[in-house]
Amino acid sequence: MNLAVSKPALIGIDWGTSSLRAFLIGAGGEVLDHISKPLGIMQIKDGDFERSFNDLVGPWQQAIDLPIIASGMITSRNGWVETPYVSVPSGVQQLADALVTHKTSDGTTITFVTGMTADHNGVPDVMRGEETQIIGASGLGMSNGIFVMPGTHSKWITVSCDQIVDYSTYMTGEVFAALSKHTILATLMEYAPFKEDAFRKGCAVGLAEGSNFLHDLFGVRSLPLFGKITGTMVKDYLSGLLIGAEVKGADVAQIKGPVTIIGRDDLADRYEIALSIAGLKTNRAPDDIVARGHFMVAQAAGLIS
Repeated sequence: MNLAVSKPALIGIDWGTSSLRAFLIGAGGEVLDHISKPLGIMQIKDGDFERSFNDLVGPWQQAIDLPIIASGMITSRNGWVETPYVSVPSGVQQLADALVTHKTSDGTTITFVTGMTADHNGVPDVMRGEETQIIGASGLGMSNGIFVMPGTHSKWITVSCDQIVDYSTYMTGEVFAALSKHTILATLMEYAPFKEDAFRKGCAVGLAEGSNFLHDLFGVRSLPLFGKITGTMVKDYLSGLLIGAEVKGADVAQIKGPVTIIGRDDLADRYEIALSIAGLKTNRAPDDIVARGHFMVAQAAGLIS
């Protein structure tokens, strides 16, 4: 890469629970280079985030001195620098105004994006990292609508006029991992490539009117016992049941217009199927949308022109 021609302007870091992505971002917000590692905050030995940062991003910083902005679980209580939350409704300017700066031992300044919180009948909901992705989406013209962000803790986010106005979190991915590894259901599962028919069956049960999740969950055990599904179908049936229940819980009957999915292709494929069964159309946002969000927050904060 020719740095003189590409004109890098910013380093953006998306540092989550299980992975890290870093982006070298150009003066127009384009991604010039990127790094992706399975090095989330829980994999950092002895909490030495600075060493991991220097190992991965140091070469860029040594080549050309740039502002650095980071978002995600790196700003959580288990991360590098814990930041406060801004409340919904909030957009790019509110996030820019709440940035937290940190100096490393060698004097490098890193700016951290704060998290966001919403209140649901006295119960707080929180997110760290997704807000930056949504800001990035708004920069590509996706300034209104419903967004779903599949993952360990899936987010359903309502955006209006470039502002995040509300959102809800579902522990779908974490519950799936726990059930498929640490319960009796794990003993029934046989490895196989994705079985879409099994996934669709599970989705239909999870989405059904009058469905009862905890009761339906036992069906994941009883159906293979009676030969209704095979061992190779169990895992995807369970996945469909959970995602179907999530989609139903998100009150899709009230959603007008398409739902925009932001996430890994394999997860996005599953949510696209579930939402189609629920009668909803979908769009997908680019995978590197968080880099656009870093760029927009940095611009709003005056870190770059």
